[in-house]
Amino acid sequence: MAILAVPRAYTLDIGIATHVFGRHPGYRVLVCAEDAEDTDPGTPAAGPASELGPAHPLSAVESADVVVVPGYDDPLLPLLPAYARTLRIAAEKGARILAICTGVFALADIGALNGRTATTHWRHTAELRERYPDIGVVENRLFVEDGPFLTSAGAGAGIDACLHVVRGDFGAAVADGVTKEVVLPAARGAREPQYVDGPATSREDLRATREWALAHLGSPLTVQGLAERSLLSRRTFIRRFARETGMPPMHWVAVQRILRARRLLETSGWTVERIAGETGFGSAANFRSAFRRELGMTPSAYRTAHGGRQVSDAPGRSTR
Repeated sequence: MAILAVPRAYTLDIGIATHVFGRHPGYRVLVCAEDAEDTDPGTPAAGPASELGPAHPLSAVESADVVVVPGYDDPLLPLLPAYARTLRIAAEKGARILAICTGVFALADIGALNGRTATTHWRHTAELRERYPDIGVVENRLFVEDGPFLTSAGAGAGIDACLHVVRGDFGAAVADGVTKEVVLPAARGAREPQYVDGPATSREDLRATREWALAHLGSPLTVQGLAERSLLSRRTFIRRFARETGMPPMHWVAVQRILRARRLLETSGWTVERIAGETGFGSAANFRSAFRRELGMTPSAYRTAHGGRQVSDAPGRSTR
């Protein structure tokens, strides 16, 4: 993994990437820049005690499988040719590229996002849309993934985007461990908003209801039931819930059920039938259909890919 320390890069964004990815041994994190010292390829991965200054040359970016572009000042200024060339080579070689905040302008500058969707900090969405009309700019979203490109809003959303990459590479349980290690709250989903229009106190209005729902994912959950628990009318509940989470109530419930199922597939030997019941999908058929729709693979394939305990999916077997 390479962090492309472009000129005027925000130190905080570089620190976020090194801190999150440096906590997992599966990543070797290199901070790269023009004229950086060419260190020994055997240099240990960047970790919590490492310096944030570039220590590796731009050439290391070209062979990285994951590239992080931090946000930077004056994003409308063109990239220096060496950085643009390096980023273009990495993209052409198929690297996954995460752009934090204004780092999206670097990808836009080389044309990598033409015909794709992307987001950035809300202060810069109008500039991005005006300067690069071929990009579908998504407003008020924490992060957007389109093919190999992941773009995020400000520094806080950059944390969520980094955790999204960890979850995709190593599973939900590992991502949970990283959040605990760096003392972060549970990662937010891509559809959560960057900001909330309305009273500042509204963000936590329904937190108790969400926590209750998380503890009862295996039970039948309805909008009406959640509204009554919140002591709100159905219409008011739906409006406030969407304002706080960025999605309708039952969509949020479905996302949480899938995430819970991913953890169980990774860490338990439960059958698909048992996991379906535990997470509220009811039948194994419903669970398989929802899981494939969300992740593009079957539960069994996901378990194999993420090293979960293998068991038969035959009906009736539900032992740990």
